[in-house]
Amino acid sequence: MNIHHVAIICSNYEVSKHFYTDILGLKIVSEVYRKERNSYKLDLIVDDTYQIELFSFPDPPERPTHPEAAGLRHLAFQVENVEAAKQELQAKGIEVEDVRVDPFTDKKFTFFQDPDGLPLELYEA
Repeated sequence: MNIHHVAIICSNYEVSKHFYTDILGLKIVSEVYRKERNSYKLDLIVDDTYQIELFSFPDPPERPTHPEAAGLRHLAFQVENVEAAKQELQAKGIEVEDVRVDPFTDKKFTFFQDPDGLPLELYEA
């Protein structure tokens, strides 16, 4: 079994599209507008293997504020160098937490958020 895709619902399609494509650099596979739903669906490729489906819906409910709420806790992206990736994001105006070290794997990681507050992680390869 493999992961096929991760689906994310955004509150502002253009802002999130810019974030995931221009800031994070994910490539667009397809983009569809569903008139009957007043909704966009943007398929993005991650490392030529995985997909993120970015959905927009009119007036979606807000995400719970606490990270320990039931459901997806965060989405992690593997990078070669966490410090360099953090600097790239900060240069694009993204707020990124301090880099930490996982006490079990001794790998570096840090967190940042998408435009709707979804926690995203950079985890060093």
